[in-house]
Amino acid sequence: MNGSNRLAEESLASSQQAEHTHHHHLDHEHTDHTPGAVKSVHPHVHSEESMRRIVNRLSRIEGHIRGVKTMVQQNTPCPDVLLQIAAVRGALDKVARIVLDEHLTECIARASENGNIDVEIEQLKAALDRFLP
Repeated sequence: MNGSNRLAEESLASSQQAEHTHHHHLDHEHTDHTPGAVKSVHPHVHSEESMRRIVNRLSRIEGHIRGVKTMVQQNTPCPDVLLQIAAVRGALDKVARIVLDEHLTECIARASENGNIDVEIEQLKAALDRFLP
């Protein structure tokens, strides 16, 4: 089975798992490592299960990227390499979608409740400006 099919099946399998949220939460302040970035005004609280799903996806992507590197080193035909790069892009886009969805449903909602929605919306807009082409 090629890497893109394996990645697609792993992503599908992980997204089909029953989603349950532990009552344990991890508190951490969101820090943007971009030069000149402003620190978020709220502590991020994400479930352990959510963090685990995202980290697992990123670990699979990391392995897939190493596979693409190996393909290049082994002089794999360019169309095959491009297909794998497209699969990595798709997987990264899926992770970004999950992070954005969680930010909207958790962080932005919490900011609204706490009265600092305007700051959070501006920070989200700035992040989307850097993220989107």
